[in-house]
Order: sequence, then C-alpha cells, then structure tokens
Amino acid sequence: MTDSNNRPGKIHLDRNIKRFREMLGIKQEALAHELGADWSQKKISLLEQKETVEDAILAQVSEILKIPVEAIQNFDEEQAITVISSTFNDNSAVVYNNPVFNPMDKIIKLHEEKIALYERMLKEKDEMMVRLERLLEGK
Repeated sequence: MTDSNNRPGKIHLDRNIKRFREMLGIKQEALAHELGADWSQKKISLLEQKETVEDAILAQVSEILKIPVEAIQNFDEEQAITVISSTFNDNSAVVYNNPVFNPMDKIIKLHEEKIALYERMLKEKDEMMVRLERLLEGK
C-alpha cells in the first residue's frame, strides 16, 4: 500500500506536525503566533487533524520547528516503533558486560604487587636499622 507520494503506508503529516511540535515542547498557541496573525490555537488544532497539509504551510511549520520538511513528510511512527522494538527484541541494543580478562587473575596480580611492596618496605626497614646501628656505634 502506498500513499499519493508513492511512500509505503499512509503517513499523516498532521500527526507528524503534532508529534514534532510536542517533542519540542512547543504549544499550539506558540506555533500559531509564529505562523502569523491569521493563525490561532484552534486553527493549529484543525491543521493537526488534517491528513494533508499544503506545501507552503508545511514549509513554514518546518522552518518554525527547525525540522527539515522531509523529516515531517517521511516520519512514520509505526515504522519507528517497529525498528525500536526489533532492536530490543534481537538484543542488538544490549551491552553485555563480559570482561575479556579473568577477574581472579587481576586480584592475584594485585595481591602479588602488594606482597612485593611489603617485601621492599621490610628490606628498606632492615637497611635503615643497619644504618642506625652504625651511627650509634660511631658515637
């Protein structure tokens, strides 16, 4: 099934305008104000209920929302939901925390480093004791 622009499915520009406006946190009144004096909140509400939107109006809305016209024209919520759900269902969005090293090896290495440090400290203490004994004998 294709719409008049040979796109699969039926893409409702009105819904897309509403969705983008809501995602951006823009109220109907604010959009109406930006579109000009002959626009009102009610007229925006009616625009968001029409299946088709005039190209000139679509271009103005696109400019106000700072979204490319093509994004509004081609956004298909059902397709986006399908992509998102299939991404989660096939686990491609899941990050697995499988370390490439064995955590026990790291713990053992840290333990060995700790022992080596302790042995160096003992050796330095023994050398210091020898020096102190020599100093005391020299007095």
